[in-house]
Amino acid sequence: VQLQASGGGLVQAGASLRLSCATSRRTSSNNGMGWFRQAPGKEREFVAGIGYRTGTGYADSVKGRFTISRDNAGNTVYLQMDNMKPEDTAVYYCAVSRYSTYGRRSADYQYWGQGTQVTVSS
Repeated sequence: VQLQASGGGLVQAGASLRLSCATSRRTSSNNGMGWFRQAPGKEREFVAGIGYRTGTGYADSVKGRFTISRDNAGNTVYLQMDNMKPEDTAVYYCAVSRYSTYGRRSADYQYWGQGTQVTVSS
């Protein structure tokens, strides 16, 4: 399975971005998917997840500002990021869960994308 993340860039605080992550195999349509991020000098952290017919979840730091969704085929996952803040600056990674649900730990995921840089200026 290959994941291709796109949509990162440089924006000002308060702006919006939408990240996309396309997978290469249909098997991901029955799996949960998630977005993680890693800022310089920090550990990778969970941002948002979406299950296969099991709902969504968010980190407290992005709840109410970010929205995760996936297309009907289940092969592409999106992360809509609104009202962005400088602390959202990080490399964002998409991943395919080992299960039909999403998880909040990196170990819950079996396939990872290459990452896309998001930079929010103040």
